[in-house]
Amino acid sequence: MTSRQPTRRRRLASVASVVGSVVGMVSSLLVYVAVSASAAVPPTPSGWSLVWSDDFAGPSGSAPSSANWIVDTGHSYPGGPANWGTGEIQNYTSSPSNLSLDGGGNLRITAQRSGSGEWTSARIETRRADFKPADGRVLRIEGRIQMPNVTGQEALGYWPAFWALGSPYRGNYWNWPGIGEFDIMENVNGVNAVWGVLHCGVNPGGPCNETTGIGSNRACPGSTCQSAFHTYRFEWDRSVSPNQLRWYVDGQQFHSVSQAQFDAGTWNGMTGHGGYFLLLNLAMGGAFPDALGGPTPTAATVPGRSMLVDYVAVWQSGGPTVPPGGGVDARSTIQAEGFQAQAGTMVETTTDTGGGQNVGAISNGDWLRYDQVDFGSQAATQFKARVASGAAGGVSGLIQVRLDSPTAPPIGDFAVANTGGWQSWRTVPANISAVTGTHTVYLTFSSGQPADFVNVNWFTFSST
Repeated sequence: MTSRQPTRRRRLASVASVVGSVVGMVSSLLVYVAVSASAAVPPTPSGWSLVWSDDFAGPSGSAPSSANWIVDTGHSYPGGPANWGTGEIQNYTSSPSNLSLDGGGNLRITAQRSGSGEWTSARIETRRADFKPADGRVLRIEGRIQMPNVTGQEALGYWPAFWALGSPYRGNYWNWPGIGEFDIMENVNGVNAVWGVLHCGVNPGGPCNETTGIGSNRACPGSTCQSAFHTYRFEWDRSVSPNQLRWYVDGQQFHSVSQAQFDAGTWNGMTGHGGYFLLLNLAMGGAFPDALGGPTPTAATVPGRSMLVDYVAVWQSGGPTVPPGGGVDARSTIQAEGFQAQAGTMVETTTDTGGGQNVGAISNGDWLRYDQVDFGSQAATQFKARVASGAAGGVSGLIQVRLDSPTAPPIGDFAVANTGGWQSWRTVPANISAVTGTHTVYLTFSSGQPADFVNVNWFTFSST
């Protein structure tokens, strides 16, 4: 697939104002410690639902999941600004020497320099571009990352980043910064600091002071950013008015922006579209590192250092109803996007009554998992789900309910064909074998055709 990735222009004017304080921190905080072992995606907190995640499990040298990620290559998007709009000099490749899993549960993005002096590295973005909180919810985007372990003169030009870009950028490449950019973690030149930045509005100037953006930075807590993993988190809060954007490192907030800081047009431009996609990359040189270290990289810059990513996860506040004994009440309305795990699906904004999100792109062999569903002592005998389908004529499939294993015999199912459109919703009931107690519930999907055949908004169980 042809790579397509977003543009980031960088902060020049205001960066200079923080150089002195950040560099001063470095000399006293450069303490090296052993790298902690990789960890799985953390358990979903109570009151939250897992929207999407990748823990980068796989054999050493293999590529990240092509179902989750698009790999960017070259020096720009086709038809987009040169050097990705930032002045960075590297050539992005899909070579395992630049982009691979390390076999220990981490993604490894490595900057290399050839014998002729060409720098290469890697950049990936999520296939999904719909990360956005439903009205009244909070979206949490989080990654556990170790920046390249290099400092001083040897680090000049290194520019690792974890960020999000508004979905309308795809296929346009010239509507930045109006569509919005959330820089969750940025770092340059091996300085012990994380920058969190918002880009919006118009360029130059505007409400986000482009190309600088509205940003803040701080040193990583405890161990330096370069010597250990840290958790970088961004929250988009639509549960408060005015809405808020917040940045964290290891759970400590260091930056926030309020909707009240912007006119309605600017805010709508970066939040009124379908959502964001996420990016991970390791650039070399460009406006940001050059602003702190002069022209970079230099002859002293060393190749072969890697940004390591343990996991990336997205959660949304507002899980299903929790009964007194714990777990999920089987008789509550269980939102489909509140799954604990999935295969092959996506989450998108729904136009169904009540708004929020639905699970889509569902085809044969896909599944959704819901943990600790509590049916109680009175047997549930019916299942019903809110579904929609825009499948072509002749394309249909089954929604099946299974307990405790995706390969267990179904306890019930119903068939779905075209309902009039992918957002044309109807509630469909089905009888199931009597169920009591607490179980892991799997929704599995079976079809004789490979095409997508259904969307699911919510489901529930009952005794009648």
